[in-house]
Amino acid sequence: MTGKKQFDVDVVLDAAMVQFWRAGYADTSLDDLSRATGLNRSSIYSSLGDKESLYLRCLDRYATRYGERYDQALSGASDEPLRAIREFFDVTLKRIADPDLPDGCLIAQTAMATPVLSPAIAARATEALGFQRARLRRALKAAKRADAFAVHLAAVNQSLAVMSRAGARPEQLRTIVDVSLGALSQALR
Repeated sequence: MTGKKQFDVDVVLDAAMVQFWRAGYADTSLDDLSRATGLNRSSIYSSLGDKESLYLRCLDRYATRYGERYDQALSGASDEPLRAIREFFDVTLKRIADPDLPDGCLIAQTAMATPVLSPAIAARATEALGFQRARLRRALKAAKRADAFAVHLAAVNQSLAVMSRAGARPEQLRTIVDVSLGALSQALR
């Protein structure tokens, strides 16, 4: 039947997201996306849009997927803020340890490349980072210096992704988390 999509959009978006995550926006060509998704170039354009549109969809997909996991982890913060923040970091550490996923974080990678990306992509990365800070701020609202800790913990979370991409070992990443949780524990007393 002509005109009917012969592929699962979610599977294709996941494949494109992983390709962008591995290589970055600038170093991912349409041919790379074609190989990763199994679609020819014209199918990519007609079904998913141009490269920038596809990248924005992948950023949104990534932010939603992990945002929901972060929200779940932080859901008990009003009762046990330290445990909730540890679970927040566990989301990141599990993602980093997943052998089926690239190292790092698509949002952090995008944020680091914003000087050479389009304003729309740069804005989307900045927005995603802002959502993460807001998520942490809400979780720590009862804590003294909640705003400062939200900024700090969001920065630590992004640094975990950068360090993992640079080859840091899991125990090094866990130590970074433990030091931040220790400081938060002191502040919560």
